[in-house]
Amino acid sequence: MSAHIPSSLTPAVQASLHQWHEMVAARDLSALPGILHDEACFRSPMAFKPYKSAAAVHLILGTVLTVFQDFTYHRSFASDDGLNVVLEFSATVGDKSLKGIDMIAFDAQGRIVDFEVMVRPFNGLQALGAEMGARLATFLPAYKG
Repeated sequence: MSAHIPSSLTPAVQASLHQWHEMVAARDLSALPGILHDEACFRSPMAFKPYKSAAAVHLILGTVLTVFQDFTYHRSFASDDGLNVVLEFSATVGDKSLKGIDMIAFDAQGRIVDFEVMVRPFNGLQALGAEMGARLATFLPAYKG
């Protein structure tokens, strides 16, 4: 399915979201720092406290892109202020299927300031958490907020 970008988003957010969808489709997030605010936050479905900094967000999203298989966005919803979007997705991790949402907040310049993920069902979340933990456990504590 091609990425749908809600027209109610601000032009700067539309441009960044278009770039995000291109990076995900190419499975290459090397350009992500260009649309991340320096103090961006990542809110994990597995952790109570957020991970803070553009470096943390880039590390986590780059890793999850290698963990997810058959990743597909399905629907998107925008906030009235044009600065927030919710993207519904599905993916697999190993033999577990999951569904989730990415809730992304942008600033007026179109930079990501907050990226929050929610995932279900629980066994899919467990598989994701185990795989991400195995790959990032030694790196993530430095970024805890």
